[in-house]
Amino acid sequence: MTILDSPPVRRGAPARFAGLAAGNFMIAMDATILNVALPGMGRDLHAPAAALPWAVDAYTVVLAGLMLASGSVADRWGPRRVYRAALAAFAAVSLLCAASPGVGFVIGGRALLGVPAAGLVPASMALLAALYPDPGERSRRIGALVSITGLGIVAGPVLGGALVSLAGWRPVFLVNVPVAALALAASRGLSGHRSGAARPIDRAGLLLSVAGLTALTFGLVDAGTRGWLRVTPAVALLAALASVGVLPVTQRRAASPVLPPALMALRRVRVDLVVAVASQLVYYGLLFTLTQWMVDARGMTALQAGLAFLPMTVPVAFVPMVTGRLVVRFGARRVMLAGMALDVLGGLVLAEGGTSLWAVFAVQVLVGTGSPLAIPACIADMAAAVPLRLAATGQGALNAARQTGTALGVAVFGTLGTLTATGSVLVAVAAATVAAAGLAGRARPRIDQVELDRLD
Repeated sequence: MTILDSPPVRRGAPARFAGLAAGNFMIAMDATILNVALPGMGRDLHAPAAALPWAVDAYTVVLAGLMLASGSVADRWGPRRVYRAALAAFAAVSLLCAASPGVGFVIGGRALLGVPAAGLVPASMALLAALYPDPGERSRRIGALVSITGLGIVAGPVLGGALVSLAGWRPVFLVNVPVAALALAASRGLSGHRSGAARPIDRAGLLLSVAGLTALTFGLVDAGTRGWLRVTPAVALLAALASVGVLPVTQRRAASPVLPPALMALRRVRVDLVVAVASQLVYYGLLFTLTQWMVDARGMTALQAGLAFLPMTVPVAFVPMVTGRLVVRFGARRVMLAGMALDVLGGLVLAEGGTSLWAVFAVQVLVGTGSPLAIPACIADMAAAVPLRLAATGQGALNAARQTGTALGVAVFGTLGTLTATGSVLVAVAAATVAAAGLAGRARPRIDQVELDRLD
């Protein structure tokens, strides 16, 4: 949809903004609230260790795959209709998750939750653009929305821990229902404008991206929990490799590819996607691993574990506010590299500190600052790197990359046996990303300008 086609909406704008903020808050909260409930849920449902990462990853795998085409769906059916339908579906599926009789039902329900979540995010941004036509006001509201989303990440472990301590793991899903109801009520007056200019959906690209990520995640989890020298993980990883290999071929032939070759030709874009995957992988993988360690190894209650994560989650709500100024002053690439460098330091502390609570506290502060510093810099750099006609597609690809990193982080870190091993893998991932981004940045301006000239 375009701003010119949508009339300004002034009266009641704060309430309608609250409806958009509530939906984004819920999606962010759902990404972290389940972690502290997993140990209790596993015991209650007699779930094997290999199933617990999937209770988290089933959601993010589907969300990552469908995020690529969700903007086109909002354009086709109208962002308000998609947003409100996504809220209602999210609440309904959350009820099903809360009533799950076994871990398989939880995993299936979490996968279903990824479908409305993928539709909610881009639809809410389109609605925000229509609600605030003035660019300056819209920018301020986007900043506020990012901060509120960060608060959802902060609230997840604390609220989840409190609910688990009071009534077990099932209320962790039930909390979505009143939040979705409030968002639905507040969003009634949003613009119903539909652009009618939706691109056709690249079904082959979506299928390959979801299948490839699912196979990769399954292969990593299965190998990490049951051993690498087996047929099952080898077949899964080969299937993932095949999907990745075939995807570029389909993208060159598709009328409206989910990952346009013109976009992926830009080295600057590829760097942004790599940093987005790595920073999310490190952050959410560490969040998952430390949750299990705090509850299982340290004997903390779910509430204590949730509170113990504040050094890692609180910066998410505040660091992005500072990142914009840093990007203006030092450039996006330097800010990305600084964030990943803090992740490297966090991994070194964890690898050397073992099971010391002080080491765990320090790594939370470092990674809790580093990854939230890198992600907004990626968003800003992506906005500046691509032509205007590919701007929405670029941001969609970046969001998909972030969700992919989240899924892979849980899959990789969730199967490591010790915090020392976690720290070592963290260092390897973050250091490799710093090296790749630093080397690519040296030749990037000239190469990207050549590609941009071709696109124009």
